[in-house]
Parts: sequence; structure tokens; C-alpha cells
Amino acid sequence: MARKHLRYFDAMFRILRALAGLVLFAELPVPLYWLILHPSAGFWRRHLRAAFWIAGLGSWTVGGVLLFLYREELLASTPPRAWQIAVGFSLIAVEFFTFLLVERQLGTRRLVGHAELTRGGELETSGLYSRIRHPRYAAMFCAMLGACLIGGTPRLWLVAAVWWLVQLGVIALEEREMMCRFGPAYAEYRRRVPAFLPFRLRPR
Repeated sequence: MARKHLRYFDAMFRILRALAGLVLFAELPVPLYWLILHPSAGFWRRHLRAAFWIAGLGSWTVGGVLLFLYREELLASTPPRAWQIAVGFSLIAVEFFTFLLVERQLGTRRLVGHAELTRGGELETSGLYSRIRHPRYAAMFCAMLGACLIGGTPRLWLVAAVWWLVQLGVIALEEREMMCRFGPAYAEYRRRVPAFLPFRLRPR
């Protein structure tokens, strides 16, 4: 019976570790993707179809290879506590359902940056975007925190902290692009709607 329980817990731990790895594979390359597209947007507008293939394949190939090579340093070798599993799963679920809502509202083309490169699209201020300006990024922050809780080592927490800082820089680039594209309308939207939480920590 004891051996059966050990096998059960070992299988559960492997599933948790795999889930954490899957989240990392999905989220870690995202800043690199946008850093390829945003600073060189003028160039990519002349090569629109190649932009998404090169940025996407390049970012997730690099991210996947690095994650595979350093998986033992980043993913924990001991099971997390029950509260870590519960909170981690909840945070990852937030990301999953937020992605579904955002994808339904914006569509895949806008999610991958088609509007930024073509200078098209409209300013989205309804649905989730009426509450926060960056629901997708807020959910990604949740997912990374969830992955760290259910399967992370101290090194992964450090990587996540650097990732969060780089992601904030990417968001700043995106906001600058939105200001250029929508002007006063985006300035008013940014003044009215918080970035990541549906409330402001301090009044303006």
C-alpha cells in the first residue's frame, strides 16, 4: 500500500512539474517576441507575413531550448505544499480563462500584433478592457506566479522577476505605440482605466 501511495504522489508531482514547464514554455518567450517586433516595426511592415513566423518561431525555439537545457535548475525536485498547489492552480486557471475571453474579444490576429504592424484596428475599451488596460499581461503575470508556486526553484523565481521587469518594458513600448496610433483617445483611456488591476492603489 505504501509503495502504491508513493507511486501516486510521484505521478502527481510529475504532472505538476510538467504543468509548470508548459506554462514556462508558453510565457517566457513572450517578451522576446515583442522585442523582435516592436522596435523594428517599420521594417516588419514591409515583410508582414515573415514577421510573425520569424518572431514566433525564433522566440519559442530559443525559449524551448533554454528551458529544456536548464529544466533541472528551474523546476523543483521536491513536491510543493498543498497551499502552493491550490494557489498555483488558481492563478494558472485565471490566465487560461482570461486568454479565452481576450481571444474571443480581440481575435487571434490582434493578439499576435497584426494591428501594431499594419497600424489598423480600433481602440478596444469594452469587456475586460473597460476594467484594465492589459488583461492579457496581467493574466500572464498570474500564470508565471502560479508556475513558480507549483514547480519553481529559487532560480526560477529569479528568472520570473527578470521576466516581469522585461515584460514591463515591453508594455511601455506597446503603450507608446498605442499613443502614436490613437493619440488623445488613448491618453484619455489610460487616464481613466488602470493598467493591471480593476482599481487604483492610490487615487490620481
